[in-house]
Amino acid sequence: MKFKYTQELVLQLPGESVGDYDALIELESILAKGLEQLAEIDGHDMGMGEMNIFIHTDNPRLAFERVMILLGTKDFRSAMKAAYRNVGQDNFTILHPAELRNFNIS
Repeated sequence: MKFKYTQELVLQLPGESVGDYDALIELESILAKGLEQLAEIDGHDMGMGEMNIFIHTDNPRLAFERVMILLGTKDFRSAMKAAYRNVGQDNFTILHPAELRNFNIS
């Protein structure tokens, strides 16, 4: 699938159990509905103790603000990391948490 967007927002959460995976799928569904005019979900992965959701957008900061609204007060929100990069590139710009200095995908 070719995306029309130029940037990729990545949401990263800790997780390794089947229950974590089920929560990831539920979250991905909520985000797909809530971001529909702003972004496209490009899927997810899970491994090495972390889960990632990949979101293609032209406005990753606005998309992340919408993600935070959609999450409301969910428990895992405090453990979430978020960063974005140009599609096809490796260098990330960190969005959350503010004190995070390194972001990578395992």
